[in-house]
Amino acid sequence: MDNDKLKYVKIEKSKIHNNGVFAKIDIKKGTKIIEYVGEKVSKNEAENRVTQTINNANEQNGAVYIFELDKKFDIDGNVPYNHAKYINHSCNPNCETEIINNGIWIIALHEIKKGDELFYNYGYDIEDFKEHPCKCGSKNCVGYIVDEDHWPKLKQILKKKKTK
Repeated sequence: MDNDKLKYVKIEKSKIHNNGVFAKIDIKKGTKIIEYVGEKVSKNEAENRVTQTINNANEQNGAVYIFELDKKFDIDGNVPYNHAKYINHSCNPNCETEIINNGIWIIALHEIKKGDELFYNYGYDIEDFKEHPCKCGSKNCVGYIVDEDHWPKLKQILKKKKTK
């Protein structure tokens, strides 16, 4: 493993979920922090791997690390050399993901201080939101891991359930 890949970050226990990725140094806004790497697989193969992982899930192993690359391919980040897979979701992220030169990069949204945990919004669809409760604890947490574009609809759904 190239040590430069971990120039900005280290893996430590997270208060949110298992391991997390933390800044080793101050990181400037716009910095390409770390690449989400793994095996490039077809959409069909990615779906098979998701199904297999869910069917074989237990408390120690059940995380899915499939990340959409483009319309044809995904990246299966469930490999030992993918440290970016430990970045947790937050409804108040300090990072975002961007496809650059056919790679998935984690980019700083604003300045990140040494010791801060890195987060991005996983951007899940609203369809199966109940399967993805959020534990980020941010002030604007919507309770589920869904893309911010879906928050208004999610809030309506949750409001209707409270009034019933």
